[in-house]
Amino acid sequence: MGWPLAVSAGLMERSPRALVSALGPLAAGHLLAMLLVILPFALLVTIVEWQRQIQLSASLLVIAFGIFRLASRSHPRALARIPPTQLGLWSFAVAIAHGAGLMLVPIYLGLCREDSLDRGHAAAGTLINANLAMAVLVAIVHATAMIAAGGCLAWLVYRYLGLKFVSRSWFNLDTAWAVSLILVGAIALVLSLAE
Repeated sequence: MGWPLAVSAGLMERSPRALVSALGPLAAGHLLAMLLVILPFALLVTIVEWQRQIQLSASLLVIAFGIFRLASRSHPRALARIPPTQLGLWSFAVAIAHGAGLMLVPIYLGLCREDSLDRGHAAAGTLINANLAMAVLVAIVHATAMIAAGGCLAWLVYRYLGLKFVSRSWFNLDTAWAVSLILVGAIALVLSLAE
């Protein structure tokens, strides 16, 4: 969701270079937020005797965060206009607040069962559980894909569609995000309790 800030940076500076330069701090903040969440869980996988308790706690944490996002619909006014010098901090804070790293936790903790996964998810689970370097690589690939998609969208709005298009067509994804977190957490909790 950082692409509107990239558009804003381009419009404030009246330069496509400002839009492109905004993508770096946005990607860095998102990557750091995911690593902050993912790396501790990747390290905890080695503690086998606590796996069930960790699975239950992670499931409840994802559900609680989803419920919190459903109940708390407001965004702080301070987030309405972010200067280009604070884009990395903004990206980090929003990625943490929206649970960017949390969506990979079920794979790390084995909550996604190999027999119920398609081949792609099964392969991802095997790779992620392989080592810590793979956890970092997964986070880098995710952040790269996120910034490429967001950068393309920001460029499209900045160059061709304009702010009128965004203001007329904007919709709030917070509800869909919150419901998906609750759903994933509930599924993970049911699977953990079924063991």
